[in-house]
Amino acid sequence: MLVAAAVCPCPPLLVPEVAAGAAPELDAARAACTDALGVLAAARPDRLLVVGPADGAGPETYPQGTRGSFRGFGVDLDVSLGPDRGPESERTARGLPYGLAVGAWLLGRTGWADAPVEGIGVGEAFPAERCAALGRDVAARDRRSALLVLGDASACRTLKAPGYLDERAAPFDAEVGRALGAADVAALAALDAALARELKVSGRAPWQVLAGAAGDTALAGTLLYEDAPYGVGYVAATWS
Repeated sequence: MLVAAAVCPCPPLLVPEVAAGAAPELDAARAACTDALGVLAAARPDRLLVVGPADGAGPETYPQGTRGSFRGFGVDLDVSLGPDRGPESERTARGLPYGLAVGAWLLGRTGWADAPVEGIGVGEAFPAERCAALGRDVAARDRRSALLVLGDASACRTLKAPGYLDERAAPFDAEVGRALGAADVAALAALDAALARELKVSGRAPWQVLAGAAGDTALAGTLLYEDAPYGVGYVAATWS
């Protein structure tokens, strides 16, 4: 059963070492992510599942202790998905994709040690119905499960955004923010995968996994942060 969820953006710039000058314009997003993880800790789950964007369709699983790195961004910084408790043989040879690496950084930053951790990567080609099924499976694994859900909204909010300006981006992001803030499972499940791909949305599949995991639970949503400082939509929310 899903008892709590935290939704956080996952740009590598969230990590101060990656961002030249620490990107103070993301301080509010960092603070919101810290607050969101506090909600997860307060729920005292039996297991934390970290769900984020992957390079392939997925799902790809990453056991606790899997390493991630920001060396590809020119920073000598490595992270571990949760406390490293298992022998090397139990870890995957694959490193964490960037979104899950940001999640691992968030967990390390807040000192997560409240429950075992597992990572799951899902990509933009992972269909909505399979996201829902994966979410239901994740929620059923433990008596009390929690999710840390990572992903960004559109990358097309301004002329200087990675995907240039697309007039459909702001309305799409507004609906995502509303749905995440209201814990609207139906609205998240109905997100248009094709439109999300065109708008370079990395969070569509992870959010739909969350929708599947929440199912008929009566979790209430709280929107903690919503902005697009670099022309990319970032949203932080909690469900509890």
